[in-house]
Amino acid sequence: MLYIMRHGKTEWNDKHKLQGRTDIPLSDTGRAMAEHAGREYKDIHFDVCYCSPLVRAKETAEIVLKDRNIPIILDERLIEMSFGVCEGIENSFENPDCPIRVLFHEPEKYTTPVEGAESLEELYARVGEFIREIITPQLKQGKDILIVGHGAMNSSMICQMKELPIERFWSNGIDQCKLMRLC
Repeated sequence: MLYIMRHGKTEWNDKHKLQGRTDIPLSDTGRAMAEHAGREYKDIHFDVCYCSPLVRAKETAEIVLKDRNIPIILDERLIEMSFGVCEGIENSFENPDCPIRVLFHEPEKYTTPVEGAESLEELYARVGEFIREIITPQLKQGKDILIVGHGAMNSSMICQMKELPIERFWSNGIDQCKLMRLC
């Protein structure tokens, strides 16, 4: 089985700031969410956890899997999508002046408009490589895998695993610290 989870809340989530690769830690609320998830999902078997190296994802995985003797393996390919110079902007989803806004409303029209931002093609390529090299072989071996990541990275994985078109990029988003079974 393959399960994914999005990290717990951060102060930037509460302020509606675009995080991307900016390495923001969990807030106290985020830690409480992860502790709750650890209790809620304590009976679900995982052989291994793969995790983004960003502190908010890593801390979520460590709290959720506390005392479970499950290896947590950090993988750079699971890092959040880069939003370049737009990281830190508040209300980017609704701000008409934010060039990243189109990604959240019409992902099929997103064209990497700002310095340092990652394209959807780049995101799909690195996440697809991770799926082919790590996930697919382990699923064939019958492993139960947990991935702890981020909103856009998780959406990329969901779309690729379910073969969804780019127009449905955000259609299967998961709430923070909630578990989604992909297959």
